[in-house]
Amino acid sequence: MTTETETRLVIITGMSGAGKTVAVQSFEDLGYYCVDNLPPALLPKFLELMKDANNSIQKVALVMDLRGREFFDSLFQALDQLTENDWVNEHILFLDAQDKKLVSRYKETRRQHPLAPLGLPLEGIEQERQMLSELRGRAQHFIDTTNLKPKELRDKIIGKYGEEEQKIFSVHTLSFGFKYGMPIDADLVFDVRFLPNPHYVDHLQPLTGKTKEVSDYVFKWTETQKFLEKLMDLLTFMIPQYKKEGKAQLVIAIGCTGGQHRSVALSEYIADYYKTQYNTHVAHRDIDKRKGH
Repeated sequence: MTTETETRLVIITGMSGAGKTVAVQSFEDLGYYCVDNLPPALLPKFLELMKDANNSIQKVALVMDLRGREFFDSLFQALDQLTENDWVNEHILFLDAQDKKLVSRYKETRRQHPLAPLGLPLEGIEQERQMLSELRGRAQHFIDTTNLKPKELRDKIIGKYGEEEQKIFSVHTLSFGFKYGMPIDADLVFDVRFLPNPHYVDHLQPLTGKTKEVSDYVFKWTETQKFLEKLMDLLTFMIPQYKKEGKAQLVIAIGCTGGQHRSVALSEYIADYYKTQYNTHVAHRDIDKRKGH
C-alpha cells in the first residue's frame, strides 16, 4: 500500500532473456511510470529529480540489467542509499529461467547475449548468472519464467502487484507476562523486566499501564528513557524492511513479569508513536490475569 507521501519503486532485474520486457509492460498496465535500462549510477539522481518535481507519480518501475554493466557495480551502493529515504519503498523483482530455456530463446530471436557478443549464448549466460548471484539474494520477489508464456508472466505480475496495491500494512503491539508464557504469534519480542517495577509500589500495584499514574512511573526512569530511545530507533529502521518484504502485518510483543504494568505502558507508547505512519493496533494479553481477576 503506497501512502500519499511514499513512492513505490520496483526494480526489475534478472537474467537476460528471462522476460523483463514483458514485465515492464505489465507494470505500465498497472499505472507505473516505467524506465527501461536505467544505469544504476543514475538511480539516486533520478529519485532526487522525482522528489524535487511537484508531481503525483507514486509508482515507478525501473529495468536494470547487464546492458548497463559498466555501471552495475554501483547498483548496491544505490540500493543502500535508498534505505536512507523514508519516502521511497523499494522492491526488487528478479526474473530467471533455466539455462537451456534461455539458450533456446536466444536462438529463436537470433539475438546475441550482451556478455558474449562474439561467442556462444551459454558462455554469456553463465557469466551473467555469476555476476547476478548477489543481487538475486537481495530480491524480495523471484519469478522463474522457464515454463511461462508471456501472457502467464504478465498475469503473475499483475496478480501480485495489483493485489499489493490493495494491501494495508499494519503494526500490532502486544503486551504479555512472561509468567504466563511467550506469545506464539509474535514477530519481534522485547523483554522489559529489567525496568523498575510498579508492582512494588503499593498505590500502583492494582492499576495497569494504561493509567497515567503507572505510565508516568515507568517512563520517568533513565533506564526506560535510554531503552526507549534505542528501541524506537531500531523499530523505525526495521518496520519498513518488514513492509518491503511483503508482510501484511508485524506483531511486536513487549513482555514484563505479569503483563500488567511495564509491558502495557510501552505497548501503548509504541502504538501511539506509529499511528500516523501505519495502521496500528494494540492488545494486552495478560492485563487482567493478576491476582483477584
